[in-house]
Amino acid sequence: MYSIETKSLTKSFGDVIAVNNISLSVESGEIFGFLGPNGAGKSTMIMILTTLLKPTSGQALISGFDVKTNAKQVRQNIGYVQQESTVDDYLTGRENLLLQAKLNHIPKGEIDKRIDDVLDLIELSDKQDKSVGTYSGGMRKRLDIAGGLLHRPKVLFLDEPTVGLDIQTRRKIWKYIKKIHVEFDMTIFLTTHYMEEADQLCDRIGIIDGGKIQVIDSPKNMKKAMGNEVISIILEEGENHDSFLSELKKIEFVNKINEDGSKLTLFASNGTEVIPKIFQISSKLNIKITSLSLTQPTLDDVFLSYTGHEIRDDDSGFNQGREHAKMKRLRA
Repeated sequence: MYSIETKSLTKSFGDVIAVNNISLSVESGEIFGFLGPNGAGKSTMIMILTTLLKPTSGQALISGFDVKTNAKQVRQNIGYVQQESTVDDYLTGRENLLLQAKLNHIPKGEIDKRIDDVLDLIELSDKQDKSVGTYSGGMRKRLDIAGGLLHRPKVLFLDEPTVGLDIQTRRKIWKYIKKIHVEFDMTIFLTTHYMEEADQLCDRIGIIDGGKIQVIDSPKNMKKAMGNEVISIILEEGENHDSFLSELKKIEFVNKINEDGSKLTLFASNGTEVIPKIFQISSKLNIKITSLSLTQPTLDDVFLSYTGHEIRDDDSGFNQGREHAKMKRLRA
């Protein structure tokens, strides 16, 4: 049995399809990442899986329980850490966790030990009696994550766990997520639009864009499939490069080419042999190249290859669903 399984899952808001016919499965103990830009449908998906939104059609199962017909059982088996912080600034760290423990109906005799355990895990024991209003952004996020762990869920959902944090703090949060994964041996499902975050944390990644899954695989396999190297070419503005592009596609070691105005991105398996041929073709067709670079493939390149554009960071699209559940708290 999978920890998470969806079958043709779809969510529409009027004429807008936020989640479009998504089928996926997540193994027990896996860290699965949902990678995509803001507005791609990531948060809508996670809200369906945590029972905060009902799907328009299709099915979603968490630990074998249907999110529509067995919502209570689903909530008993999951932890959910929202993108927006839910901690109370006027309470101390420990008081916040005590509130979460009561909301999740943790047996009274176990509450203190569970709070002690999670505070030790996220290294906030020495700050537990301080008002949360004095906490840094990273400390608040760690406390949010601790609240999602108190009832020892089988599956932990993290919605954009490091959004708005600086890179040093993000890396600290990554460390705690890895620590939690090992300590609790739990399945973690996270959404992110940070490429490095997905690469560092996830066993597998699903790239989502426009509500649709483009590909699901491990970061390593995704980059390997692109070829050994990425060649970026910028042509002089105004060049008619249709014939140039046609000739490039004939080069033996070129696997795929993406075109974005005057910029061409080639995914190749033998860059040192491809580059001389590129210059030969440009010279023959009198095409002026203003710059050329050769790099190893990254997840940015993978995203570009599957979607045809670089990952964008905007707030348009499918955020309607979040507003419906923004102030809700998950209760068992």
